[in-house]
This record gives sequence, structure tokens and C-alpha cells, in this order.
Amino acid sequence: MASRKSLIYFFLVGLLQLTMISGQTLKQEEYKASWTEEKLNHEAKIMTVTAIKNTAALTNISLMWHHYLRPMLRERYPGSAGITAVRQHIKDCLDELQAGWTTVEDTFQESIPYGTITFSNIISTLNTTAKRRLVLACHHDSKYFNKWWYNRVYTGATDSAVPCSMLLELARALDYLLFKMKNTPGRPDLTLQLIFFDGQEALEYWSENDSLYGSRHLANKMEKIAHPPGSTKTNQLHAIDLFILLDLIGAQNPRFPSYFPNTVRWHKKLQQIEQNLHHLGLLKEHPNEVKYFWPKMPSMYVNDDHDPFAQRGVPILHIIPTPFPQVWHSLEDNEINLDPITIDNLNKILQVFVYAYLRL
Repeated sequence: MASRKSLIYFFLVGLLQLTMISGQTLKQEEYKASWTEEKLNHEAKIMTVTAIKNTAALTNISLMWHHYLRPMLRERYPGSAGITAVRQHIKDCLDELQAGWTTVEDTFQESIPYGTITFSNIISTLNTTAKRRLVLACHHDSKYFNKWWYNRVYTGATDSAVPCSMLLELARALDYLLFKMKNTPGRPDLTLQLIFFDGQEALEYWSENDSLYGSRHLANKMEKIAHPPGSTKTNQLHAIDLFILLDLIGAQNPRFPSYFPNTVRWHKKLQQIEQNLHHLGLLKEHPNEVKYFWPKMPSMYVNDDHDPFAQRGVPILHIIPTPFPQVWHSLEDNEINLDPITIDNLNKILQVFVYAYLRL
């Protein structure tokens, strides 16, 4: 009898240990398969020469210039009639596309050195049900100058009308491909999100409180919103695979260093795409295979709309030149001093990058 009890005891102990081991293995497998970790192992699509050529051919600098850029080249500081018009322009441009973007405004009030003002970020998402997002962002406000300029206004062409226009042109150029991605069953649980921040510029003097109004508000808000809906452990910030911020783009001969060690591989991907487009003869006034993206170029940290997201652990790819354009924060930051060839080249590089990242 004692022998049978011993056998039953050891059998039950063994079964319990096996169950515990299986449970631990399952937990490890669940952790490895967690959707929040997929960004770490995500690989861009290897594109054929034909795919690169076809993607680069989709962009149209003339259409971008007239349809997207020029309506933004106006005074548009926070709270102004100009920024209201530009905000409507951005929403209208996205609404007319086939892919079917879901666009919302994140509107809030905050104190500024002169009182209280209303800000509005624009967030446009291709597929709101997708768990993971590639985010492209810029700011749509312009610097406020409290002085007279002999009837001239600051239009902030590189800062940041051109980056906004580049995002709209990318959405238009890749429209059909994005539509197909959104409506193809079995695709990776990954989508594209565009963010146009309000209140990036200081309204008086740059400080922690007087700058980055829109991005500070949105990062804090996204951290508190469960994602996917109903989740208790993950929020909308966990959904961001990669946060790409564009700023101060449009002048000749920009150089973009890599600012963050954990996104060097994606910066190198931009360099690789630049090299491929160069060898295919698809970039104009581009004498060497690398002109724009220099991963090993010395850089200094630049405060910008990525800050509130980086502080919360979001991977950042900051596309801002070092040094800044000479026209920065001057009345010369206007259409006359923009270089269409540079913008066209960068459009092609960015659009091929998004094609590869989303595996279109």
C-alpha cells in the first residue's frame, strides 16, 4: 500500500513539475512573440531594381509644390487664422485620397507667456485597428514674431511647411499601394500614421514650458490610452515601431547625421536607399553616392517634437540637418530660397524607405 502511495506521490509531483516547466516555457514563448517586441526584429523589404524605379517614379515635385506646399506658405503661428486654414488644408488633402485615412484633431488649451491659447494636433492613421504604427511627423505651426517686418510675414518654408508637404506628397504618391496594404488579408499588423504637431515653436523664449506644446500634450495623452482597446499593460506609445520626425528641410545640400544609437540601422537604410537611387541615376545634382545621410557624422542633440516621445522610450529617427539652414528663423526662410531638386530627391528616398519598411 505504501509503495502504491509513493508511486502516486512521485507521479503527481512529476506532473506538477512538468506543468510548471510547460507554463514557464509558454510564458517565455508569449514574451518572445509579444507584439511590442516585433519592432526590434522588424526587417525592411528587399526591393528589386524595378520596385525602386517604380516607387521613385510615383512622386511629383511640381504637383507637391502647387497643391500642397504653396497653401502652407503663410503666417501660421498658434491661434492665428493662418494656422486654422493650414490645418483645414492638411485634412482636406488627406480626405481626397483613396486609401481612406482616419483623421482626428487633438485640441487642447494651455497657458502661454501671453495668456491661454488653443492648440490642435492633427493625427491621421491609415488603419486604426492595427497594433503597430510607423509614425511620420512634423510641425505645422510657424514661429511667432511679435514685431513689424515692413508688411512682410514669416512663412517658415523649411520650418516646417516643406516637411508637412513631403508627408502629404508621400501619402499621395503611395496612395494606391497603401490602399492595397490596408485591404489585403493576412498582412502584418502594421500601419502608417501621420502626425502634424501644433505649437512646436516657442512663443517667447525657448524653455521646457514655452515650446513643444503639441508634442508634450500628445505624448502624455497617448501614454494614457490603452492600446489595443481594453489592454491593461500597453498603450498607444507601445504601438509606435519607429517615430520619424522631419524638420528644417528644403535648403540645398543638407546633411542628416544619426542622432540616436538605437535607430542607426534605420538611418543606414536611408543611406542605402540614397546609394541605390544614385546608382540608378534617379537623383538629380547628386554627384556622389552619399550626399545627405551620414550615420557617422558628428551630431549634437537637437530639441524638437520627438523629445516627449524619446523620454518615454519611443525609438526616434530625427531627420533634421546639421548645421541648420542659414535661413533658419529669418524672413528669408521663404519659397525663393527653397531648392526643388533637393526636396524631390529627399521625397524619393523617404518614399522608398516607407515602401520598404511597410513591405508594400
